[in-house]
Amino acid sequence: MRNRFAATIEELAAVDERVVLLSGDIGNRLFNRFKERFPDRFYNCGVAEQNMVSVAAGLALSGLRPVAYTIAPFLTTRALEQIKIDLCYHNAPVVLVGVGAGLSYASLGPTHHTLDDIAQLRSLPGLTIMAPGDAPEVQLALESALSVDGPVYLRIGKKNEPVVHAEAPPFKIGESIPLRAGSAACLLSTGTILPEAVAAAEDLAQQGIEVALHSVPTVQPLAQDWLASLAKQFAVIVTIEEHAHAGGFGAAIAEAIADADLPVHLVRIAAPDQFHHDGGTTKEARLRCGLSASQIAHRVKAAYVQRAH
Repeated sequence: MRNRFAATIEELAAVDERVVLLSGDIGNRLFNRFKERFPDRFYNCGVAEQNMVSVAAGLALSGLRPVAYTIAPFLTTRALEQIKIDLCYHNAPVVLVGVGAGLSYASLGPTHHTLDDIAQLRSLPGLTIMAPGDAPEVQLALESALSVDGPVYLRIGKKNEPVVHAEAPPFKIGESIPLRAGSAACLLSTGTILPEAVAAAEDLAQQGIEVALHSVPTVQPLAQDWLASLAKQFAVIVTIEEHAHAGGFGAAIAEAIADADLPVHLVRIAAPDQFHHDGGTTKEARLRCGLSASQIAHRVKAAYVQRAH
């Protein structure tokens, strides 16, 4: 994902001289080509994420389109006040890019896990939150983010994530990207967990349970007509995310369903609301959190069987 981000930001900067890139002292080799082409439009702000957000706000309010990039928990938790006051309060058009979303940095422990960023940021007025599911979605999300007249948080993985889309899908902020048709239930996956959701849907199909699958790269805002349309088609909707239960994507869908009084049975699949101390790979961490493809399939099957009887 981060390689596609680097390539896309370079392409966008080539056609829009307002685009500037800020880094929290990471991605130095990743952005070598950007620095060579646009030496006056790259700022290494050092290990000072709060200051980086404030600098980005100033650049935006001066007419530029800054994109600020660093490790997700340091960008969100550490700089939350600056995001709230400097960006959201002023509606400054800054794109914040948090790399290493969810359990991407599983082996580095809770300091580097990002299972609460959506919850922290959803309450901030005017902030668009995007969580693309693979590299093509990263490109489309970044392109869309730079067209938003206000602050955006873009939540991406690290590297070597599977590519789900063979070609660029249709992309619209607030709506989903259909990946699979089915009638038993509708799976809504956001962010880096998408490949596991794809595998879970395939597992269920082999068991004779055909589910629909949508990637949802926008967490906020959510289009009400899109969700209402899904509620008319499916009795069971399942949200899947690499984030804690509290305040995440599933919570956003639950609130939207409640507010619209939609007749849907909602199942939320997310990481437990706790710190995760064990080391290991992202795959191992997902297994411990109940986020492997087989575990997702088991939860969906149980909900389908329960509703069917």
